[in-house]
Amino acid sequence: MLKKSTVFAMLFLSIALMYACSKNENELTAEETAVKFSIPANFPAPGYHFEDNKLTNAGFALGKKLFYDARLSADKSVSCGSCHQQFAAFANLDHKVSHGVNNCQGKRNAPPLFNLAWQKSFFWDGGVKNIEISPLNAITDTCEMGTDIATIITFLKNTAPYPEMFNKAFGSTEINSQLILKSITQFTAVLVSGNSKYDKVMRKEGETFTSTELSGYNLFKEKCSSCHAEPFFTDFSYRSNGLDLVSKDEGRAHITGVSTDVGTFRVPTLRNIEYTFPYMHDGRFYSLDEVLEHYNSGVKASANLDQRLKNGIALTTTEKEQIKAFLKTLTDNEFIKNTLYSES
Repeated sequence: MLKKSTVFAMLFLSIALMYACSKNENELTAEETAVKFSIPANFPAPGYHFEDNKLTNAGFALGKKLFYDARLSADKSVSCGSCHQQFAAFANLDHKVSHGVNNCQGKRNAPPLFNLAWQKSFFWDGGVKNIEISPLNAITDTCEMGTDIATIITFLKNTAPYPEMFNKAFGSTEINSQLILKSITQFTAVLVSGNSKYDKVMRKEGETFTSTELSGYNLFKEKCSSCHAEPFFTDFSYRSNGLDLVSKDEGRAHITGVSTDVGTFRVPTLRNIEYTFPYMHDGRFYSLDEVLEHYNSGVKASANLDQRLKNGIALTTTEKEQIKAFLKTLTDNEFIKNTLYSES
């Protein structure tokens, strides 16, 4: 015969399971939702596969908490999520450059964070080749988080609920740099954006372009796709697009030391571009109109200018509107509003 305590425990578990199952998917907490790395049908295979960093709900939850915890910065004011805001597709809305500890202004615009598992290098200059170590740049940069990994480890070891969360995620209360970076990667690598109107059209999921959007798509393929290649809308290369005759920022040359890389920067993705302004590596443009006019009439003949842009990209007023209409089909509202990625 079952003890009363056992009966009550079974009853409680049944009620809890019924409650969890009765919720809509968008109401579930991170621990209730099975976190998955999903590859959109129109995407190629990613470069990062989680082989040595098994994706779990506990690891994802830990990574998300670390991502949003401002206490990890030197003055407790800045988190990863401060410069990578979900409502801006994890870019930094309305800040030209990163805004870090002690009100310090960084050097470059904070890029959006999504589809990172397909990237082979990171940042505007490609200075990091491994997604798992990419957070170290922000952690140690004096104008971003302004701290070091040893200080963060000490804080986490002495701050609840972190020891318990590390134990759930990795089976040990040990906290070290490798586990910190792996957990953050479990969060950031899952940030996949591939469910925009464009994607649904490409996958024939019941969506169709308007006539204006279709005209814009055709113009885009003719004039822009050599650098902003589908489906990621970047070819991940480094180029100069003629912003200045002489670039104040050496760009990729800072990494390679090669003179032909001076003033070249990674071609940014155009996905979610409707919400990732301001644009360019220094955030100089606040609207798509300014960006398109730059290519129409503002390209400077810099020493390392990409040859595709030596004559600019001629665009009429109508063509600009058509291209803008198409670019807005790259907005993935389901990604931007997914509460699984939101700060708890």
